[in-house]
Amino acid sequence: MTPGPVPVTHGDLDAALWRVLAASGRDDAGAFRTELDAVESALAAGSEPCWAAWRAALSARRALVDGHPDAAADDVAAARDALAACPPAPSTALALAYLAHVEAAGDHPDAAMLLAVDASLLTEQLGSGEPTPALHQAHLWLSRTLTALDLEELALAQAEQGRRVSAALPGLADRWQLLRLCAQQSTELAQTLRRRGEVARSVELAGSALAHAADARALDVEPDPDDLDLLDVVQAWALACHDDLDDALGPLRSAHRRVHRTGSTWLRGYTDLALARLLGRLSQMHSGGGHAEEATDLLVDAAGAFAATADRRRYRQCLLELGQATAAMGRPAEALHWLDAYRADTGRAHARSRELWAEMFVRRSRLREAERQAAVLRRHALEDPLTGLGNRRSAERRLAGLRLGTEPLSLAVVDVDRFKEVNDDTSHLHGDEVLRRVAALLREHSRVDDEVYRWAGDEFLVVLPTAGQGQALAAVERLRAAVAEADWGDLPLAQPITVSIGLATAPADGAGDPPGWRSLFDTADLHLFSAKRGGRNRVRAPGLVGDAGDGPAEGTTA
Repeated sequence: MTPGPVPVTHGDLDAALWRVLAASGRDDAGAFRTELDAVESALAAGSEPCWAAWRAALSARRALVDGHPDAAADDVAAARDALAACPPAPSTALALAYLAHVEAAGDHPDAAMLLAVDASLLTEQLGSGEPTPALHQAHLWLSRTLTALDLEELALAQAEQGRRVSAALPGLADRWQLLRLCAQQSTELAQTLRRRGEVARSVELAGSALAHAADARALDVEPDPDDLDLLDVVQAWALACHDDLDDALGPLRSAHRRVHRTGSTWLRGYTDLALARLLGRLSQMHSGGGHAEEATDLLVDAAGAFAATADRRRYRQCLLELGQATAAMGRPAEALHWLDAYRADTGRAHARSRELWAEMFVRRSRLREAERQAAVLRRHALEDPLTGLGNRRSAERRLAGLRLGTEPLSLAVVDVDRFKEVNDDTSHLHGDEVLRRVAALLREHSRVDDEVYRWAGDEFLVVLPTAGQGQALAAVERLRAAVAEADWGDLPLAQPITVSIGLATAPADGAGDPPGWRSLFDTADLHLFSAKRGGRNRVRAPGLVGDAGDGPAEGTTA
């Protein structure tokens, strides 16, 4: 008998995704294609919308790598349609962030920015929950996307958030990856700030980069050789931004020789760019020595590497710096050539657009935070802070919206017996603990659709929608018994805690106008008083003979 196909589990799907994402994060297009081919059949087994989105997003990435922008655009549209059906979850935030990176790689900055904003807002919403690998990866891809959009400060902020998430995860490789990214982002921003004349802040950020690099090296992991070489380059570059130029030159030249022997095309370009910038600073400090000429040659090589790997942002940086460097060397014709190439390639990615994107990103984030704060205030206005139940205002709102008479409805007023003695004989802290536990017991043992509120002091209200008196009696007797049978032995109480309950029901077919909720509440409260006078730890309701707390209720009318 031929065995059937082995079912693919969620763990298999996640493992396949992490493999292809790791390959996608490198600049080796061949490795990405190979890995995607290897996991495609596993990813095809995912039936949820999120997996449909991933298949389309990865297909879009492959289309870009293969030079098919129209096919990539179709896949991006399919991924966005699938994401619209995904619930708010870390996996959704990661898919949005990755798709934003695909759009940035496809030179669609506006679409990339909108996706990045949505991904960022979702990570903020989920940030208070349990750290997950998907959330860590979402911050990583957001950081890369924002870097591609020239939003370096926002990119560093995302990397730092990802680092904090990874610190709470067990995987040291994830932590190493985010520490290296933080070091790289801090160094690149330090370089930008120095160019703007903000030297003190540049040196401070370079110090942070060196600290992150040291923390990464202290971890017991074996990173990919290219990643380790990149950390060497970043660390030497950070030394230069920290004004330790002489200490930086030797390690950076050593890394440069090693990378040009074994490194990838993009990493060779990145190392050329870092060394060119260091030599450019040295040439400004010391005339002669050939530093300026060597720096220019390195920038030309770096521009070629970035063009070959479709890193348009760094390619444009090289063109601009070549124009500036050759102008400073007294070669105006060559400078004009590089600056014209820079202007031709820049297109929409000019400074004003970047300012608008950054402003939109921050403004939408602030609006989301204001919305969250307003929700917190609304919740506090309607929630009892001690028990977490809805408070009296919340209960009154709910009761005012009820339409009595259309279907049965019961209200139960619950009071903790001898609660004053608990406060007087022990302490208010123990009294608060009693109220919390009673609230938890009422919530736990209520029916699925019943609602529990803290009305006032030691008094609670239970709303029982669609419950006639028979159903309601059975439900509230279960509540009374749950409190009476609970273990109170860990509290210094003179006797176990019990509750008395008064019940009132508005039938659906009552004669005449149905009672208002206040009248129904007053009836339940009156029977609560009767239960207290009758000995406590019992349920009383209209027409009930005997006490539900003492045994089965009698159904005859009193």
